[in-house]
Amino acid sequence: MSEQTIRLSVTGMMCAGCVSAVETALQAVTGVTQANVNLAERTAMVTGDFDPNAAVQAIKGAGFTAAVMQGRAAEAEKAAHEAAHYQQLWKRVWVAGVPGAFLMVGDMVLGILPGMEGAGRWFWLLTGLVTLGVMIYSGGHFYKGAWQQLKHRSSNMDTLIALGTGTAWLYSMLVVLFPNIVPSLARHAYFEAALVIIALVSFGNALEMRARGRTSEAIKSLMKLQPPIAHVIRNGEELDLPLEEVGLEETLRVRAGETIPLDGKLLEGQSHVDESMLTGESAPVAKNPGDAVTGGSMNGSGSFLMQVSHIGADTVLAQIIDMIRKAQSSKPQIARLADKVASVFVPVVVSIAILTFGLWYWLGPEPSLSYALVTSMTVLVIACPCALGLATPIAVIAGVGKAAQSGILIRNGEALQQAAKLDTIVLDKTGTITLGKPTLNAIHTADGQEADRLLQITASLERGSEHPLGAIIRAAAQDKGLADLPVTGFNALAGHGLQATIEGQTYFVGNTRLMQQQELTLDSWQTHLQALDQQGQTPVFLADSQQVLALFGIADTIKPDALASIQRLQAQGLEVIMLTGDRREVAEHIAQQVGIQTLHAEVLPADKSQVVADLQAQGRKVAMVGDGVNDAPALAQADVGVAIGAGTDVAIAAADITLMGSSLRGIADAITISKATNRTIWQNLFGAFVYNSLGIPVAAGILYPFTGLLLNPMIAGAAMALSSVTVVTNANRLARLNVSNQPKSGLGIEISDNN
Repeated sequence: MSEQTIRLSVTGMMCAGCVSAVETALQAVTGVTQANVNLAERTAMVTGDFDPNAAVQAIKGAGFTAAVMQGRAAEAEKAAHEAAHYQQLWKRVWVAGVPGAFLMVGDMVLGILPGMEGAGRWFWLLTGLVTLGVMIYSGGHFYKGAWQQLKHRSSNMDTLIALGTGTAWLYSMLVVLFPNIVPSLARHAYFEAALVIIALVSFGNALEMRARGRTSEAIKSLMKLQPPIAHVIRNGEELDLPLEEVGLEETLRVRAGETIPLDGKLLEGQSHVDESMLTGESAPVAKNPGDAVTGGSMNGSGSFLMQVSHIGADTVLAQIIDMIRKAQSSKPQIARLADKVASVFVPVVVSIAILTFGLWYWLGPEPSLSYALVTSMTVLVIACPCALGLATPIAVIAGVGKAAQSGILIRNGEALQQAAKLDTIVLDKTGTITLGKPTLNAIHTADGQEADRLLQITASLERGSEHPLGAIIRAAAQDKGLADLPVTGFNALAGHGLQATIEGQTYFVGNTRLMQQQELTLDSWQTHLQALDQQGQTPVFLADSQQVLALFGIADTIKPDALASIQRLQAQGLEVIMLTGDRREVAEHIAQQVGIQTLHAEVLPADKSQVVADLQAQGRKVAMVGDGVNDAPALAQADVGVAIGAGTDVAIAAADITLMGSSLRGIADAITISKATNRTIWQNLFGAFVYNSLGIPVAAGILYPFTGLLLNPMIAGAAMALSSVTVVTNANRLARLNVSNQPKSGLGIEISDNN
């Protein structure tokens, strides 16, 4: 076997104590190197060189059930199981809630229920037996879970619920069967408390499950993107086959308006493809033969044939889903702190409940036994650490999901937490601040000459050239809709340029050496040449036999939204630094245009990581933003590595955060989401800790000597259930987070007369 990562569905987990028990069991399996259990999703991500069946058995040995999740069928089975469980929870609510409410209203509000003397005892005996049946149906999983935990010398939320409701039922039956063993004032049955507590906990679990479903919408929506079938061309025949039966290098037909099934490249036809699922950018992208297409993206109005390049888990969509799952299952440091607290929480609560019972029994007023029972039972119920266990994972799920919907892939919870602490952003220049592909940036013309006419002539002359600079000029002319002119006498001049004739006029296109060879003066062009040199632009001349007609400047272009995105980062209080191997003059020109004050130029790729390390040595929290390939050492050195670009396999593997689009605004968006997620985690943890810290003493009766107030166990059950719902609802607010998209601003082609 080799190292692998598998995903397990785990049923029976209710609280942070369950998470700790499952993780401990998994980490004891031979070969397991890492185990992350996600309470919110009820799943586990396990990594290492191990036997998956051994992992499943280890979880079963800890008192839970598990199954390996692979493929769509497993996901569908898990979804169906959760839907059935959701319906079952509501049945438990009604079955326990209706008789519990009847007893509570009939006894405490209306006073119509009989006493325990005489024939009334038979009513309460029957009530006790019915209550036992309801407890087994609606709360049987609590008692079963508590028993499993007891066998493993452990405890969790099931332990607290079982102890609280079980004690209430046993005491009540004792009062019914042997009323004389307790004072008359203490002869009260708590059957309604046991039933209502079970109903309220089940009610809270149902609401929590419903809210958790909304938190995982990012993965669900991504999974729905891939169609179930593909139109496969085999032996000249078109077949509709399930994706699982499609092989590598097979030919698929994609019709207008259909979703592209798998990754590949166009063989025939052309179209515009909506790749917003991948990049977060809504503008359709033109696709021609040879261009790559991604499974899950939406085809536009054109129809085409494509060749499959990736299938199954190797597709970009599958990798994105896998990365999101791993991130949502991982734990930042703050979660590990909560786990440590939760691991000792239940034993401490049980000890507090025992101490409470003893103090009330020995020191409390009469009927002291009744007071001791009520207070200890209330402590057990109100202390259930559901909210504590959900506080961090539910926020991480929501935060990572929100990021994915914005075209941002976050590798793990640690990166999500670290991004909120950043104070310095280091940007690579090429491909990050700039587009990474040269374009025509400037046209300087001789006096009296028309720029578009000269561009048309030059593009027509370049039609016979294979030089990449010629292709750039032709692309600029095509963008302007300039048609080619008839060209004759084409002659490529190696190392210099070309010579050709249009409408009887001989023209020359090339570099400075060609102009000098033709004995054409460049004195009046020196100012423009110096400016192009400082800006790192490559000069291309157009001349006839008499004079230089035009000077074209070709260079990498600043991204349209670079300036606005960098200003947004600076407005967040971050220092933005540019890092490049380019000449200082070029770097300073780019930095000035985008508002960057600090830069490091002429830095070799191998030395970029040292620049990041030097900044960290100053106590800074640094994010390195690069292309994920030649910047890999710096990305690894940084506190947070951010890969920006096309979302390739290499980029996804190289960084903590991957921006699937090319826009710089994703950096600020990622930081905004990170800060909001961290804030939500702290809010959730604060609420959970404060709830238990205040709730337990009140439940124990600390206010009774001063106010005569005792907390009813049913109120405690409602508060405990609603605390979990509050935590989940608070995390779901991240889905409505307004991640600002800044308006795009760019630099067009500069056109000037040479005067």
